[in-house]
Amino acid sequence: MTMLTSFEIRQKFIDFFVANDHTLVPSSSLVPVGDPTLLFTNAGMVQFKDTFLGTEKRPYRRAVTAQKVMRVSGKHNDLENVGPSPRHHTFFEMLGNFSFGDYFKKEAIAFAWRFLVTELGLDINRLWFTVYRTDDEAARLWVETGAAPDRVLRFDEKDNFWSMGDTGPCGPCSEIHYYLGDLTQQTAAGVNVDDDYIEIWNLVFMQYNRDSQGALTPLPRPSVDTGMGFERLCLVLQGKQNTYDTDLFQPIFDQVQAALHHSAEERAQKYVSYRVIADHSRAIAFLVGDGVLPGNAGRSYVLRMLLRRAARFGVKLGFQQPFLADTVDVVIQTMGPHYRELLDRRDFILRVVRLEEERFRRTLVTGEELLQEIMTRPDVAASRLVPGDEAFKLYDTFGFPLDLTRDAANDAGFSVDERGFQQAMRDQKERARSATRFVAADNAALQGYVDLLEHLREEAVLDSQGVEHLYYETTRVPTYVAGLFVNGQAVNSAQAGENVEVVAPATPFYVEQGGQVSDTGWISADDGAWQVQVNDVRRPVPGLTVHVGQVLVGAVNVGVRALVSIDEERRLDIMRNHTATHLLHAQLRQVLGTHVHQAGSLVAPDRLRFDFTHNAALSEDERLRIEQGVNDAILTNYPVTATVTTYKEAVSAGAMALFGEKYGDEVRMIRIGQTPDTAVSKELCGGTHLPETGIIGLFTIVSEASIGSGIRRIEALTGRGSQKYAQQRMMALRHTAGILGANEEAVETKAADVQQTVQDLQREVARLRQQIARRDIEQILTQATAVNGAAVVAAQVAVSDIDTLRQMSDWLRDRLGPSVVVLGATLSGRPNLLAAVTADLAARGVDAAQIIRAIAPVIGGGGGGRPTLAQAGGKDASKLPDALALVLPWVKTKLS
Repeated sequence: MTMLTSFEIRQKFIDFFVANDHTLVPSSSLVPVGDPTLLFTNAGMVQFKDTFLGTEKRPYRRAVTAQKVMRVSGKHNDLENVGPSPRHHTFFEMLGNFSFGDYFKKEAIAFAWRFLVTELGLDINRLWFTVYRTDDEAARLWVETGAAPDRVLRFDEKDNFWSMGDTGPCGPCSEIHYYLGDLTQQTAAGVNVDDDYIEIWNLVFMQYNRDSQGALTPLPRPSVDTGMGFERLCLVLQGKQNTYDTDLFQPIFDQVQAALHHSAEERAQKYVSYRVIADHSRAIAFLVGDGVLPGNAGRSYVLRMLLRRAARFGVKLGFQQPFLADTVDVVIQTMGPHYRELLDRRDFILRVVRLEEERFRRTLVTGEELLQEIMTRPDVAASRLVPGDEAFKLYDTFGFPLDLTRDAANDAGFSVDERGFQQAMRDQKERARSATRFVAADNAALQGYVDLLEHLREEAVLDSQGVEHLYYETTRVPTYVAGLFVNGQAVNSAQAGENVEVVAPATPFYVEQGGQVSDTGWISADDGAWQVQVNDVRRPVPGLTVHVGQVLVGAVNVGVRALVSIDEERRLDIMRNHTATHLLHAQLRQVLGTHVHQAGSLVAPDRLRFDFTHNAALSEDERLRIEQGVNDAILTNYPVTATVTTYKEAVSAGAMALFGEKYGDEVRMIRIGQTPDTAVSKELCGGTHLPETGIIGLFTIVSEASIGSGIRRIEALTGRGSQKYAQQRMMALRHTAGILGANEEAVETKAADVQQTVQDLQREVARLRQQIARRDIEQILTQATAVNGAAVVAAQVAVSDIDTLRQMSDWLRDRLGPSVVVLGATLSGRPNLLAAVTADLAARGVDAAQIIRAIAPVIGGGGGGRPTLAQAGGKDASKLPDALALVLPWVKTKLS
């Protein structure tokens, strides 16, 4: 067995199957495109799901992939196992070969044997093969291929039968296991039991369709779906006992060790932290590279959790400053030669990681402050036990980990209800599993569409690509009604007033994708005898487009001639906004930098919305330069051309590919500019566009704001919408000029004069309020009560803002010396309390925050703060005197 690098192993797998007539299909994104049932791509077959279901046709029948995969829940991938376990990972690669109705068991088993034994030279004395208990064919084929009969084992459905979901394609599978231990100790009883026997490859033979009753029906074209754990294969070929010792992880270990100046012994002792950082750095690099950004929900939450978990283990190791950008960069450099998106997006990935880790380090400080507040609550202080749900809230909401909570609590003489924490953790995990569980498509609901699609293909009405889309060529298509659906059921006719879905062999309607909304329009008879108003268009299964709308007049029947036409004026507005979106993207990158990438968009008839990666608000100058740049391109009236080419050629020509988009081998490149070399924009895009930029008319940015960590959003208008917006702004300017008594040119100067006058009056009002407050101080001083060497004041005052309340407390403490001052006031109709304690009394145990927590419930509120200053708000202002009356007895108790 030859020692190979991970890069060589991956390439050997790909080259072997390409040489055996398989098409190399690039890894799809970790974010499943068009599949809301999955949080992440969790298997190699995900991008081929529709192909296996029979609803999508591919130009090839054999494929090979090296697929990026993420799994963060489930019995084999609980996050806590990453680190302690020698072979658990969140991110990993799955090598796979696929047959879509081409070869089956015989060839799949032969390919697996030849690759593992002949190509890689694995020791057959360490290989074990498992099959489904009734799969005699697979068992026989393994023996005929070369396996010893006693090494072919049978297992039940739990281990050797695979299904896509409760219903749908399924079938027996055959797993290949490799024994890592002492050859003299291996026995058949260890397979699927002992950790020394690791599964490296699973061959799934999809030969049945399971219906809702559980009945299995043979598929007309059985298929093959295989998945091999790349990290495990590297472990075997590099002679290691755990995957972290392979060259996929060791460069990251080296980076951590060098940064911390650890010895080899320290590195070995702290292996769990090293493993967590290495595993999570890989996951972080690929997630951000595929467009996922840290956040509080879904994929974004998983990324934030992984990043903060890695950062926390780094703190435990001894990192005093952010370090993850360096370990992630190691991932980019080592895996970028195969996954080019890592190298292409390196700067963006590292910027996101650096900012999020810095934010987490600030969170640690916040968590300590929040924990201190929890421990000063009377119930917690009395029990000296931090509640488990509160500890979990610190972890889940604020990112403050349990071990830090435990350490800080112990330092203060408290313990943590860890059983309650674990229960809250289990509850959260169950919610997460329920939310991310793979749910197969409802085949029964789709069956009517699939049946019609197959019927139209059999009748040669449709080819393998399905309904013909002519939205690039025309806005009106004479055709006929090939199918009707009412309430999801196929019908032969529909009457006026009924909601209906109409299928035609060809259509000019654009189906929503890439941010561009669907067209609307009409389907009608030549003589006007019937008409359907189309309000939406959708694609229930690949290859079939349905026009969703309502029959306005007459009755429509299957088979009648029809004219399918879109709302041309609405389409023109959409095209204005779409072409302007490309110009906006180009200007953002020119003005702000090439780190800017599209992170989402909406192209509608009335507006455009563009989300992009950037970490700061636009300055006024940047906003004006971007807006002017787009309008300059409009006025230049650049030609807009579309070219159909291969993905590789388009990217080589400088075209931008967008995060999260699914591209085929053939793509459409939109170029804006006179020549390819002088183009102002080149993007891969399947949307509809104008022939020249001048038709856009006018471009106006309406707003720019943050919508998440590192993501900004621009809302803009073009054409008629922009013109209307400008008219409204001019009307508002004239109206404002009239109110100010100035002409339009002098509005800004006049407004500045009015603002200065208002500021002067506000300062005068503040001065007079201070005078009144100081006058009231003299009267309040007479109410002070002496308590064991301290002065206590609790009074209700008439002020208009919280700042004046704080000033009064400062004045009183300055005059009284060692003192406790509690003031109450009604501000904007609501009661407020402020407690101030001099530092010497705070050292004696008189805590302002405790005072507030003791008296605030009386006014129906709550609050907190520091030992020397705290405040609270409430609901019932009439109870302020009652709350203030509690202050003196409370202080006497403390100072007795």
